[in-house]
Amino acid sequence: MRKRFVRRTAALVLVLAAFLGARSVLRGWPTPASGDVPTARVRRGAFARKVRAEGTLKARTATPLAVPGEELSLKVAWLVEDGARVRTGDVVVRFDPEGAKSELDTGRAERRTADGKISKEKGESGAAVSNLGRDAEQAHRELETARTFQSKDPELFSRHEIIEADIDVGLAGRREEHAQGSRTVRESMSHDTVKILGADARKADLKIGYATKQLQAMEVRAPHDGIVVFKRNWRGEIAEVGQSLWSHYVLAELPDLATLEAEVWVLEADAGGLATGQRGTLVVEARPDEEIPATVRRVDAVAKPRQRGVPVQYFAADVELGKKNDAMKPGQRVVATLLLGEEKDALTLPRTAVFDRDGKKVVLRRNGRSWETVEVALGATGLGSVVVTKGVAEGDVVALADPAREEEPKGARPSTSAPAVPGAARPS
Repeated sequence: MRKRFVRRTAALVLVLAAFLGARSVLRGWPTPASGDVPTARVRRGAFARKVRAEGTLKARTATPLAVPGEELSLKVAWLVEDGARVRTGDVVVRFDPEGAKSELDTGRAERRTADGKISKEKGESGAAVSNLGRDAEQAHRELETARTFQSKDPELFSRHEIIEADIDVGLAGRREEHAQGSRTVRESMSHDTVKILGADARKADLKIGYATKQLQAMEVRAPHDGIVVFKRNWRGEIAEVGQSLWSHYVLAELPDLATLEAEVWVLEADAGGLATGQRGTLVVEARPDEEIPATVRRVDAVAKPRQRGVPVQYFAADVELGKKNDAMKPGQRVVATLLLGEEKDALTLPRTAVFDRDGKKVVLRRNGRSWETVEVALGATGLGSVVVTKGVAEGDVVALADPAREEEPKGARPSTSAPAVPGAARPS
């Protein structure tokens, strides 16, 4: 009987323990602490709020290299490599001259044709006007003769002879007027024809001038020593061989390396407090072992996307470099760590120790052999750590992962029932 009583008592104890464990799970009571759960200790000390930013090197000032000419369309035949070093006078871009040469030959041929027509018209017109001039002179002499020997005395000439003489004088006068009129009309016609042919000549001259400008603009040369940085369009593409470009299009720049700085992008969510004058460090990806002192020179007033179609917002900032070297080139990728603020005496813990619970921030603090859920108030957030202003004390041990999930057997499916530690669903 005694053994049976002991067995029944032990069974009741086990049932009661299981019941109490289930209640602790359902009501958020502390769960047993496991040695497999990663932990961290709340620490007190100096806290530096830092933010990571990525970007590229650029020059604050640069000499633009544009397609020369006025309203010209030129086809790229050759160009230097992007990032190539050039000296004063070196050719940066060369354009295809074949189209301009053909246009020039056509213009010159049209000008020769117009000149030939003008010369021919002037020659023919000059001969015709000269002939008409002689006809006018002959008509004038005939008129003078007719007037000189005109029969007017009725005592010497009959009435018929006098009338006939008057008719001869009138005809001579009409011939002179016609000859002079014909010469005037021919001169006017020749003048108009020459003007028309002159318009053809001027049109040919315009074509010659246009082609000559094109030939003179076949090369773009470096105005000073430097590194060629080709401009990119909205698709990130630079000019290439075979592409046609219009005058004044800025296709490249020669940056002033003395004004080299970095343009970096900070996530909008991490940019609180970002301002000019803040310091940090910068690393060029090509030389990851060298840290360069950096200072924020300018910050955009409005956040904007870095890429078209991507809604993530960033603040752009220009960062001055504390030192430079000859290996640095515009366009190189950089990673900057900027110091946004400091606290001399703060409680901190890893960001992965903070969980969301019903819209509140909580940590899972060790309480003996169990975990208890504690609501906390957070302050500044840094790279991997966060300031806690309320809820924990220095030395408290907190979980870096959900203890309930750490205790699940490997390969087991997540339970759809209430979690072992209510609200500890995911890190913030």
